Amino acid sequence: MSSQQDLQNHAQGIIARVKAVATDPAGTWPVIAGDTDQPMQVFTRFVMPLLAIGPIASFIGGQLFGYGGFGFSYRPSFMSALGVAITSYVLSLLAVWVLAFIANTLSPRFGGKDDYPRAFRLVAYSMSFAWVVGIVGLIPALGFVGLVGLYSLYLFYKGAPIMMGIEADKSVVYTVIVVIAAILANLIIGVIASSITGPSAAGSFDASGDEMSIDMGDFGQIEVTEDGTTAKITVDGEEITVKVPEER
Repeated sequence: MSSQQDLQNHAQGIIARVKAVATDPAGTWPVIAGDTDQPMQVFTRFVMPLLAIGPIASFIGGQLFGYGGFGFSYRPSFMSALGVAITSYVLSLLAVWVLAFIANTLSPRFGGKDDYPRAFRLVAYSMSFAWVVGIVGLIPALGFVGLVGLYSLYLFYKGAPIMMGIEADKSVVYTVIVVIAAILANLIIGVIASSITGPSAAGSFDASGDEMSIDMGDFGQIEVTEDGTTAKITVDGEEITVKVPEER
């Protein structure tokens, strides 16, 4: 019963944070700026469950209704749809880290801070609204409603000065550049995810406590240490180590 209550409280906390950011960004971003959660904590407790909404909804919607229009319809096979859903989820998780890296790297050039944990929280919490809107994937015909998720771009814009210290007159340009990076990342994700047809390439997860590993099959493997400050990415036998600095 205790674990069930903890899960319920955690879910309510996620919902409350998404609602607060979406409805009162001006009042919520200063609160988030005062948080001390490190990237790995935000990633496992907030990003992973919310980002799963879109792929799961699209998988179910595609199986129930299929896709199409103007007299054309298409319903993917179960295994193909499952492979695409898992792969898009994994790659979208990676995109969050990449976008946070880009946001942090660009920040000093616009008068802001070099602070990766803050950049990660900025990306994670601003994008949360779009991830929730991904639920419309349950009904593919209503996919256009997903455009509402663009509101997350406004949330990022409002959060950038508070989270990263971006100069007010440069916040718009900073946001546009990061958004362009996000669009490119999502295009790449879509192309790669759609090219995957076998579950073996889709990968698997292993999350125990504060440690996590993602096996992406042919695309490599990622391992994150328990303190969330070091990630090891292995592709084609070559290992790349990425260190995330602690919040200043």
